[in-house]
Amino acid sequence: MKTHAKQDLTALAQGGVLLTARALEAGWSRRRLHRRLRADGWTRVREGAWAAPGRSVDWETEARAVQLLRPRLVCSHRTAARLHRIELLRSGPGPEPAEFTDPSADGSSWRGPARRVHRMTLTDADCTVRRGLRVTTPVRTVGDLMRRGPRDHALVCADSALAKRVVHGVRRPPLLGRADLHAELASARKGGVAAREWLALADPASGSPAETIARLRMHDAGLHPESQPQFWTPEGQRIQPDFLFREQGLVVEIEGYAYHGTREAHARDVHRMNALQACPGVRQVLRFTATDVLHRPDYVIATIRQALTRLG
Repeated sequence: MKTHAKQDLTALAQGGVLLTARALEAGWSRRRLHRRLRADGWTRVREGAWAAPGRSVDWETEARAVQLLRPRLVCSHRTAARLHRIELLRSGPGPEPAEFTDPSADGSSWRGPARRVHRMTLTDADCTVRRGLRVTTPVRTVGDLMRRGPRDHALVCADSALAKRVVHGVRRPPLLGRADLHAELASARKGGVAAREWLALADPASGSPAETIARLRMHDAGLHPESQPQFWTPEGQRIQPDFLFREQGLVVEIEGYAYHGTREAHARDVHRMNALQACPGVRQVLRFTATDVLHRPDYVIATIRQALTRLG
């Protein structure tokens, strides 16, 4: 009898989330239901929603629970970006609230303890389904985030969506084109003027959020290298470093947080660096970590300027 009851609850769950109301409608008494939930190891996500045994209560589970409880809400902004595997800058310390749009009325957003709800118009064309959740399309998602800003956050998001990327181990194609984003930002929504200006700084050649921020820091300092230039080694191997100041022969490389990781990866990196330094036209290679770029930008810019001065 215990096995049968557990299977009943599992069958009632949607995407690993069970609504209390759904179980009550299926004939469970409230007292018996709560006993069974505790006994079988279900985890309370929020009032009226439970995560299946063994399922972690992460941001996606939270989003699923909210959308089941409030079906009119559409995952949007940063939550939508994560569902589409669009990379973002962290917005601050600690867990961030799930974000939704309520298309039922225009107005200001409101924030609860674990979610933020925006009230703005959405058409059917603005919405899609991703991993079983209703979500704004990639172009609407990037448009919303660019209109909200600030600039660095907006362009990290735009560069990621415009490019082929490997995000959390999953390789994905570009999610939209520059023309799509131009059309999305042409609307009269708040923040559109600044977003359209920032779009001119977007670069699909950027390979990571750290590269985007490095490019923006150099741009702000009046430095404008080429992105992802192509070099050919004497052996015929093609290499694309992150940035090149061609006249001075200065290459700038930005290392992500996942740098190396294995002996094989370290060996490949050493071989690539030696090959890059042997390429005609390369006189010096500077390497910076993502931490340097994000937290020590003055050091990065000063080091680049010194190298450019020395190389003439």
